[in-house]
Amino acid sequence: MREAAQHAEAVAAVAACHRRLGIEPSLLEDALAGLTSQPFCLEATELVGIGLDVFGREQRLLPAAAAAWGRLQAAASDRGIDLQLVSGFRGVEYQAELIARKLARGQRLEDILRVSAAPGFSEHHTGRAVDVTTGGAAPLEVEFETTECFSWLRTHAGDYGFRMSYPRGNPFGIDYEPWHWCYVS
Repeated sequence: MREAAQHAEAVAAVAACHRRLGIEPSLLEDALAGLTSQPFCLEATELVGIGLDVFGREQRLLPAAAAAWGRLQAAASDRGIDLQLVSGFRGVEYQAELIARKLARGQRLEDILRVSAAPGFSEHHTGRAVDVTTGGAAPLEVEFETTECFSWLRTHAGDYGFRMSYPRGNPFGIDYEPWHWCYVS
């Protein structure tokens, strides 16, 4: 019963964010009915610190994802790979703020939603996703795919339970993000 109430509360909070941002109610309704490829993502509640990101902000993940991230980062370092954290957990409200700032800069909502998941749909909410970069590469840019770090991740990230969520032509309609990796096991 408590779980159902928490889910209903989360859905209501996401719906309120969507109304504020002008996102069609059908996006959430269709996802909850299982009619979309992009799943609804509940916010994680049990998070642990994983250190500072490249901007000096403390980041958090679910405990299992945090442990796997630590192993992945250590393995990369052992092989001379400079794997840097750009972001980890993001709550629904934070995701809404990111989108609101882009709207305030005059970007169109449909363009924003090709590069940023709508609140309630970001894997970052789950506490399992990380955005990464490496020295010499601008954070959150496709050029990351040309780095030794990206090549190493493509070969080894799966050994630590991580997969790239948004390859080219992904079924979610999100633009290619070689920097976004999610812990799946």
